[in-house]
Amino acid sequence: MSSIPVVALVGRPNVGKSALFNRLIGDDAAIVSEEAGTTRDRHFSRCEWQGRSFWLVDTGGLVEDSDLPMDVAIKRQVKQAIEEADLMLLTVDAKAGLHPSDARIVDMLRNSRKPWVLVANKVDDPKSTDFFEFFNLGAGDPVPVSAANGKGSGDLLDVIVDKLPETADEPGPEVLRVAVIGRPNVGKSSFINRLLGEDRLVVSDVAGTTRDSIDTPFTYHQRPFIFVDTAGLRRQSRIDDGVEFYSSLRTRRAIERSDICILMIDAVEGLHNQDLKIATMAWESGRGMIIVVNKWDLKEKDDKTAAKFEKECVEKAPYLKWVPFLFTSAVTGQRVTKVLDLLLEVEAERAKRISTSEVNDALQELLARRQPPQAAGHEVKLNFATQVETSPPAIVVIGNHPDLVQEHYIRYLHNGFRAKWGFTGNPLRVLMRQKGGRNE
Repeated sequence: MSSIPVVALVGRPNVGKSALFNRLIGDDAAIVSEEAGTTRDRHFSRCEWQGRSFWLVDTGGLVEDSDLPMDVAIKRQVKQAIEEADLMLLTVDAKAGLHPSDARIVDMLRNSRKPWVLVANKVDDPKSTDFFEFFNLGAGDPVPVSAANGKGSGDLLDVIVDKLPETADEPGPEVLRVAVIGRPNVGKSSFINRLLGEDRLVVSDVAGTTRDSIDTPFTYHQRPFIFVDTAGLRRQSRIDDGVEFYSSLRTRRAIERSDICILMIDAVEGLHNQDLKIATMAWESGRGMIIVVNKWDLKEKDDKTAAKFEKECVEKAPYLKWVPFLFTSAVTGQRVTKVLDLLLEVEAERAKRISTSEVNDALQELLARRQPPQAAGHEVKLNFATQVETSPPAIVVIGNHPDLVQEHYIRYLHNGFRAKWGFTGNPLRVLMRQKGGRNE
């Protein structure tokens, strides 16, 4: 990330920063709501314009005079975003007019001694909107935009690119996207903060503090990661307002956008049905998976507790047999950093490709031990097998009656291939195909 400039959106609550963030990145990554203070954390997204790349950061609304814990935490996050940024976009509400908080934020930006641009949002029609009072801020010409209809967004992007520092966006290894998923209040944000060694995400005792999916870049052994801290998925009956509903959708989307999911569960509470639903969603989506059992410091245990915990999880969901478990404490830091090496191991398993000759040899060994049972009076023959995909791995087995191969025999093949090559932490798909090319 160091070679790519950072642009931070800052401003008081409800001036449309998240809507502008979504408009500039061409997506709906940040939740937009009429409720002030919806954005609580920093949201990263990579943007490209005129051949230039930069990270755009959405921040929570600054409430200068509030002593409420959440407002204090947001203020700390915004200050850190300013420290990391190469350019700031002070967003103001042209319809509401100049507010005393706008001037106080200007003072904060000037003290940073970094370049910034004044952006007048909600200017749906520049000819009929009077936004010139913002000249009183002494920040030069405001750039008028409308996040709602997109007017002026191209001009704003031109200004951003023009003011970005000259840096070389050097090509590097592909980014590994890691989604941290789980029920609310299991410690996902605390875990990422401990892992990164800084308070990147707001942490609170209030369940559900994280509402959006938060993209956080990180580098380990010259390998770039993006950690996505997601809002916890609740049972559908508990999703009783619009923001919670959209948060659950963001979590599902975060799973789809990730390569590997870290499912975090509470060591004291154990594996809940909702944990299993989240795990199954990620597994069936073809994502790699690691299970992190957090709050392990609070668990009463002996030398067999971890093995018993893992066994109980596998009994509830047999596919978890292939998923590595890590027992950690985000509070004490116990074994937290081990997840990085484990992620690289799961990624290597995910990308593993087995030669066709090896796959066929394994198939013949399995057939020698147990032939597929006859079905509907037909003799079922399996002739050939090959790995057709990686990330996640998939093996195709070709035979004369693929539709008659029973599910328990497919599991037998699956377990046999697993015994040979592992593919640890990843779903392995065994697909049956008709000899001669016709799919069944």
